[in-house]
Parts: sequence; structure tokens; C-alpha cells
Amino acid sequence: MDHEHHHAAAEQQDGRALTRSAISATAHCLTGCAIGEVLGMVIGTALGWGDLATIVLAIALAFLFGYSMTIVPVLRAGVGLGAAIGVAFAADTLSITVMEIVDNLFMVLIPGAMDAGLTSWLFWLSLAAALAIAFVLTVPVNRVLISRGKGHAVAHQYH
Repeated sequence: MDHEHHHAAAEQQDGRALTRSAISATAHCLTGCAIGEVLGMVIGTALGWGDLATIVLAIALAFLFGYSMTIVPVLRAGVGLGAAIGVAFAADTLSITVMEIVDNLFMVLIPGAMDAGLTSWLFWLSLAAALAIAFVLTVPVNRVLISRGKGHAVAHQYH
């Protein structure tokens, strides 16, 4: 019984460490995604673009900045550009994809959020809430990926 208790405690500790890693990976992803997402929303809204064009720009910039957040440290670790891009794709694609689907869907579903304008509290509150919800829903995705040695676990060795 004592052995079983220690085994269960070790598994619980490993589970907490895995969750902490997933939260860290998701925060890393959120940083790049948020920069791109906010920039895309601001540019599209400021230029008076429609929802679809604004969302496409926001997603493209989210991927650009999200991947860059991984590529730069991997390059600093001495890895070549082609390999660094491969690491970023392997580490971040699913995480960024989930985050972008959730936050853009949320922005579209909030009545008036996309049309509110840059000076509106509705626009900024909706965008902040969208990113927060995307973070919460992406943590379990990253937890599963890391537990399988995929996702951000691929890039971890370079940090």
C-alpha cells in the first residue's frame, strides 16, 4: 500500500509539472498570437476593412509572430534557419491554430465587437476576453501534445 501511495503521489506531481509546462507553452504561444491578433484587428479596423479581411490579416500576423517567438530562440541556440522553421512549425502549429479559431470565433460571435472601432471599450474588452478564453481552451491541447513529446516539447530543448 505504501508503494502505491508513493506512486500515486509521483504521478500527481508529474501531472502538475506537465500542466505547468502546458501553461508556460500556452503563454508563450499567446504572446505571439496576441501581438499578431491585436495588430491585425487594429490595422483592419483602422482601414475600415470587412470582418473577413480583418480576420485573415489577424490570423496571418498571429502565425507570423507566434512562429517568430519560437524561431528566434532556436536560431540563437545555433540551429540553422530551415531547421528552426521546422521546429517552430512542429512546436506551434496546433497551438496557434486552436488559439486563432477560438479567439476569432469569439470576436465574431460578440454582437458589434468587430464593428465597434478602436476607441470602443466593446472592441478592446471583446478582444481581451477572446484571447483569455483562447488561452484557457489551448492549455489542455498543449498539455496533451507535451505529454506525447510533441508541440512545445519539440522546442523546449533549445530554450
